[in-house]
Amino acid sequence: MASKFLTAEWKNLIMANYIVDPAILQPYLPNKTELDFFHDNCYVSLVGFMFMNTRVLGFKIPFHVNFEEVNLRFYVRYNDNGTWKRGTVFIKEIVPKPAISFIANTVYHEKYVTKPMKHTVKETENEMALSYQWKHQNKWNSIQATVENTAQPMIAGSEEEFIAEHYWGYSKYNDTTTFEYNVQHPAWKIFPVKKYSVDCDFGKLYGKIFSFLTNTKPVSILVAEGSAISVLKKRNL
Repeated sequence: MASKFLTAEWKNLIMANYIVDPAILQPYLPNKTELDFFHDNCYVSLVGFMFMNTRVLGFKIPFHVNFEEVNLRFYVRYNDNGTWKRGTVFIKEIVPKPAISFIANTVYHEKYVTKPMKHTVKETENEMALSYQWKHQNKWNSIQATVENTAQPMIAGSEEEFIAEHYWGYSKYNDTTTFEYNVQHPAWKIFPVKKYSVDCDFGKLYGKIFSFLTNTKPVSILVAEGSAISVLKKRNL
């Protein structure tokens, strides 16, 4: 079994989910994987969350232990000798720490970039307000949600389970080389969402092909409690 490359806690994940034409994702699809569908729909998700207590190969990197991340991702599956593995492909991942971008891009051939970021968490007796913000070309983008502060188990077979329960990562190195890594964590509980907002210039951040999402309402918003996670070392498919 592959050893652990990174351990951390992923907390308070806001996931804004959009149904898209599968054709726009084909250029990003890693070799040997195929798009994963839910009820014949193809999804991308804008995800904001906190990295907490981060360790790389068991060591904390000074000033890189707790930080925000926002990513745009889509969902794939890979047939590993008759067993289907459900995974995630990242179009771009934004963090405020340059060492994280350097390590992820160098070791995992991911698509990390470093930008100014900030977040807020405000809790009352009955609800919690979450906000993640990131700055690009002098504009602060954001994803925000207010939720009931009691998390509940996901329903088996639901859209929420489809979005959250992908335990493999796949990265496209080139047209023939794909890297795979396992992300281990328990099933997450989710917070009932009371209200949300997304203010993101998708075209400037992710390319013109995604610009239509700027004025598109998400088909759903999922806010997950999160947990401790482990990212195992990668392998070449």
